Amino acid sequence: MSVVQPSRIKGNRARLGHIQPQKQKKFVRVLRSWQLYVLLAPTIIYFLIFKYYPMYGLQIAFKNYLPSLGVWGSEWVGLDHFMRFFQSYQFWTILENTLVLSIYELAVGFPLPILLALMLNMLISHKYKRFLQTVVYAPHFISVVVLVGILFVFLSPSSGLINHLIGLFGGEPINFMASPEWFKTLYVFSGVWQGTGFAAIIYLAALSGVDPSLHEAAVMDGASKFKRMLHIDIPAIMPISVIMLILALGNLMNIGFEKALLMQTPLNKESSNIIATYVYEVGIQQAQYSFGTAVGLFNAIINLILLVTVNQIARKMSDSSLW
Repeated sequence: MSVVQPSRIKGNRARLGHIQPQKQKKFVRVLRSWQLYVLLAPTIIYFLIFKYYPMYGLQIAFKNYLPSLGVWGSEWVGLDHFMRFFQSYQFWTILENTLVLSIYELAVGFPLPILLALMLNMLISHKYKRFLQTVVYAPHFISVVVLVGILFVFLSPSSGLINHLIGLFGGEPINFMASPEWFKTLYVFSGVWQGTGFAAIIYLAALSGVDPSLHEAAVMDGASKFKRMLHIDIPAIMPISVIMLILALGNLMNIGFEKALLMQTPLNKESSNIIATYVYEVGIQQAQYSFGTAVGLFNAIINLILLVTVNQIARKMSDSSLW
C-alpha cells in the first residue's frame, strides 16, 4: 500500500491555491468589462443561431431525408448522394463554370481595388479626391436586383443603349443576356463596377497609416510618384493584401448566388449554371433536400481545403497569414 508524501499533498494544495485566485482575477476582469461583453453578445448569438446551429442539418447529406420522418428518423445512405453528383452528366460542366467564373472574377476583381486605392492616395486635391471617392463608392449601395435590371435594360437587343451604339457603328445587335459566351464577362465586370470602389476602402485605410516622413524623405531624394508608390505604398499594404487574397481564395467557390440566378436565362444556362444555382434548382425547386445539401457540402469542403492550403503557403512565403 503506497503512502502519499506530505510534501506532495502540500504541493497540490499550493497549486490549487494558486489556480483559484487566477480564476477569481479573470472573473473580476470580465465583471469590470461587462459592457464590452454585452456589445459582443449580439454578434455571438447571431453566429450561434445562423452559422453554427444550421450545421446540425448537414447530416441530411448522408441520409435519404423525408420531412415526414424528420432529420433523425430518415434513413442513412452514406455517400450515395455525393456519388450521384460526381457521376452526373452535369458535374463537370457545373464545376468548370464555377471554377472559370471564380478565377475570372478573382483575376480581374482582386487587383483593381488595390490600384484604385493607390491612385486615389496619390491625388493632391482633397476636394477632387472626395468627389472621386463618392463616385466610385456609390454603385456599392445599388442592390443586386436593381443592378441586374440595369443590365437587362442597357443590353436589350431592341432598345438597349449599348446596342444602339453598336448600330451607329454599323454593327448588328447582340442579345448579350441570352449569349452563353457573354455571361461571365458581364457578371465579372458588372461586379467590378459595383464593388471596386468600396473594396478599396480597406487599402486606403492601410495607406493612411503610412508615415508621411517617408514620402517627404523620398521627395527630397528626387523620387517620382511612381517610385514612391512602388517602394513605400505597396510594401505598406502588402500584409493586408495577402490577408485579403487568402480570404478571396478561401471563398473561391462561393460565387454570388443571387446575381447568377437573376442573370440566368434558358439560353445562357450552359454557361451560367454554377454550383450555387444548381443547389437551388435541385434542393429547393425539385425538393431533393439531401442531394442539394450534399452538393453544397462538397462546395464548402473545397473552400475549406483552399483556405487552409493558401494560408499555409502564405505563412511560409511571408509573415502574413490568418493563423
